[in-house]
Order: sequence, then C-alpha cells, then structure tokens
Amino acid sequence: MDALAGLLDGPRARGAFLLRMVMEPPWSVRIEDQAPLSLMCVTEGQTWISSDAGDEVLLRPGDVAIARGPGGYTTGDDLRTEPLALIGPGGTCHTLRGEPLETSMALGVRSWGNDPDGSSVMLVGTYQMKGEVSARLLDALPPLVHLTADEWNCPLMPVLDDEISRDEPGQSVVLDRILDLMLIAVLRAWFSRPDAKAPAWYVAMGDPVVGRALRLLQDDPAHPWTVASLAAKCGVSRAQLARRFLELVGEPPMGYLTTWRLDLAADLLRESDATIEAVARKVGYSGSFALSAAFKRVRGVSPMAHRANSVLP
Repeated sequence: MDALAGLLDGPRARGAFLLRMVMEPPWSVRIEDQAPLSLMCVTEGQTWISSDAGDEVLLRPGDVAIARGPGGYTTGDDLRTEPLALIGPGGTCHTLRGEPLETSMALGVRSWGNDPDGSSVMLVGTYQMKGEVSARLLDALPPLVHLTADEWNCPLMPVLDDEISRDEPGQSVVLDRILDLMLIAVLRAWFSRPDAKAPAWYVAMGDPVVGRALRLLQDDPAHPWTVASLAAKCGVSRAQLARRFLELVGEPPMGYLTTWRLDLAADLLRESDATIEAVARKVGYSGSFALSAAFKRVRGVSPMAHRANSVLP
C-alpha cells in the first residue's frame, strides 16, 4: 500500500447530504452542521467561503473547496452579507430567528436557494458521520482546502452536476460514489502540491526504513508484530527502528499499530455485520474482550456503542 492509497482509503460516503444551491445576490448562508467534512464546487458565478478558523477563499467556476468540521463556516456572495439561513445538524435549515426554510427555499430535487434562476450555483456534498472519513485524513487537512479549476481540473464535477437532481432508483448510492471519487481527486491534487504540508506518517513513507515498517504494519495489521520482529524485517536493530520511527512519525511503532488496528476495526464495525469477535481477530486482537478494552481506552466508547452510533437515522 503506497502512502497516498493509505491516506485516501477512508472516504466512504453513506447517505451523504448532497445539494445544488442556487442563489442570487445578496445572499449568505451560515453552516453549523458539525459534519466532519464538506466538499463544495462552484459551477456558475462566484462564492466566498469563510471558516471559523479565519480562512477566507473566493471560489469561481470550476474551483473546489473542502471544509473540515466540526467547526462552522459561512458562504455567500460577499463576506459582509448577513446570513439569511442557518444550516444545522442533519441538514436542518432555518433563519437566524429559528423560522423554518426547508420548504420555502426548495427548488426541486436536491436543489435549494433564493432564486431558481440565480447567478451563483454551487454543488455541496457533506459526509455526515465521522466514520465515513478516516481520522488520519481529517487530521491531515487544514480547516479549509481550496483548489482552483487549473489546479485540479477534474471531469467529475459535470457528472455530479448532471446526477445531483435526478430522482431514480439507487440514486443516493450513485451520488455517494461520485462524491467519494471527487474527494479523492481533490485530495490527490492537494497533496501533490510542492508546498503541501502532508502529515508526518505520510512523509515518513519515503524513508527506506520507516517507510517499509509502515507498509508492513498497514498491509498486515493482524500479524503479531513486535518492535523486534518489525526491525528484523526492515534490516535494522530494534533500537534504531524505534528511534527513527518516533522521530519521523511522532509516535512509537506499536502505538501507530494500535491506532491503525482500531481504525480498521471501526470501519469493519460500521460497514459489516461481522461479530466483534470476528472483527477483533481480523485486525490482530486475541478476541472481543481485548478489542473492547483497547477500543474503549482509545476511542472512549465500546465497539458495540460505536456500531450503534454509526447507523444513519
């Protein structure tokens, strides 16, 4: 598994919130949905996006932005325009005074705005649960990612624009997969930039020793790894691997392995009906008790609670 594949393996939308927003200035919308990640691309006109972290970007046709949650952000024709709507968790929509807007601003299937012929059009795709995007990926991103049309030049945006307003059997699954592919295309372009600030473990993949150790851990997490056995596979001493791994990745090899195993277990619990015992053995734990203890210690909830919380309403 190469570094980029490991980073991008996480996005798996399931019942994502997708919308075509059609607006005529002046307009502004405040988003406080607490979603882990949202992707926005402009097809017509231009749109400002301002994150709570202080980042501000102007999107023109073909540009794309990713907002990393759970912090909020505001989008509009001008940074000074007062928001006319507030988007809350689950896509709820109302004025700043609490008056509902879902119906009054509906423009058709997955279309919403203040004018059906508005000059500004933006496609929005939102991952609604943390498990749909890996924690390692979210941690690697700034609060607001922005790429111009020239920087990513992806043919998928017209496909999403065409599919988003269709109302056919299985359409939500089609849109989920398009959103995943678009996100991967954006992230691939983002991390390939010369000035990209990739996470430490991603950069460490280029090291001949630590990179090999990371690939061994990622490719076979169920193996009963020790620092000694990992060092032997990498052709260095135990002390040398431990020191170099900590220096480049920022955590010890076994600490990284624990996080990787629990990330995989979290995905398996969300995406399959496998028993906790089966999941535990698949990711390298001796049984359900060992997995449950590690899962609760690191993630703060039991595997069973995580599975229950991952079910969409």
